[in-house]
Amino acid sequence: MKIKLERIDDAFHMRSTNEDGLSVEADGAPKIGGGNKAVRPMQMLLASMASCSTIDIILLLKKQRQDLKHIEVEVEGQRAEGVVPSVFTDIHLHYKLYGDLNPKKTERACRLSIEELCSVSKMLEKSVNITWEYSILEQK
Repeated sequence: MKIKLERIDDAFHMRSTNEDGLSVEADGAPKIGGGNKAVRPMQMLLASMASCSTIDIILLLKKQRQDLKHIEVEVEGQRAEGVVPSVFTDIHLHYKLYGDLNPKKTERACRLSIEELCSVSKMLEKSVNITWEYSILEQK
């Protein structure tokens, strides 16, 4: 796996491109001179964790023949205050799943993803307190 990062302005706006030519942008916070043109790197880490685990959950529910219509994840990260680097100390994910879903199968899919399958959460689990919850909601 390879990523090429390039600076695309004279401040902190950057573009990362993968081997397939797909890209994502990041920027620094305005308080350090960023242009507020893209998400921050730490926000991207939260999005990466949510994306990684959501892929697992979709695959697991599909394998169990669950009728998942839609999924959203709200992720909140708490960072250490007053220290550099200001790393995440806690991350909480709230999975909102829509469809005709068995609660036990849904809970199992979420748990397996975070505790065993998601590469991002596995990398973070030794240094970050990771918690999660899920809700099965009416059709969106």
